[in-house]
Amino acid sequence: MDAEIRLGMPFDEAMEIAPTLGRVSHRPGAERPPGKYVVNLDDSGFQYVLSFPEAGTLTSVELWRFRDEAADIDVTFDQLDVFRTPSEELIEQLEERGHSVSYDDDLGIHALPELKMSFANNSSFEYPVDEEGDPLYFDYVLVSTEMVA
Repeated sequence: MDAEIRLGMPFDEAMEIAPTLGRVSHRPGAERPPGKYVVNLDDSGFQYVLSFPEAGTLTSVELWRFRDEAADIDVTFDQLDVFRTPSEELIEQLEERGHSVSYDDDLGIHALPELKMSFANNSSFEYPVDEEGDPLYFDYVLVSTEMVA
């Protein structure tokens, strides 16, 4: 069986794969779309959220950084580890590779509009910080079929 979850994938197909990748949970009564389905990988605290609107096809995936710094989890984009590369360095490297990056100061979100992808440091969980107390790494990634900021 193909263990790859893809945007645009039908709900039933994604829900066959998701339980092989982690524990799936949803709010009571949301066994079918529309809804958001949280997949918890393991005890590391790493999770991702699959969003399905009325049509029942996957429109976005939200990834939340693991809480266990020793977790054996790699989330990469363009050969860069998005949760272990310092956020400022990650943005610089993405721009060097030709990606257009915009920043929404109000929301604190870096976006790659042409790829419908965004990065943020918006968790209340205590992750590693720099000398100024700012989060060192991104803790959230959104990949969507819709345009992002």
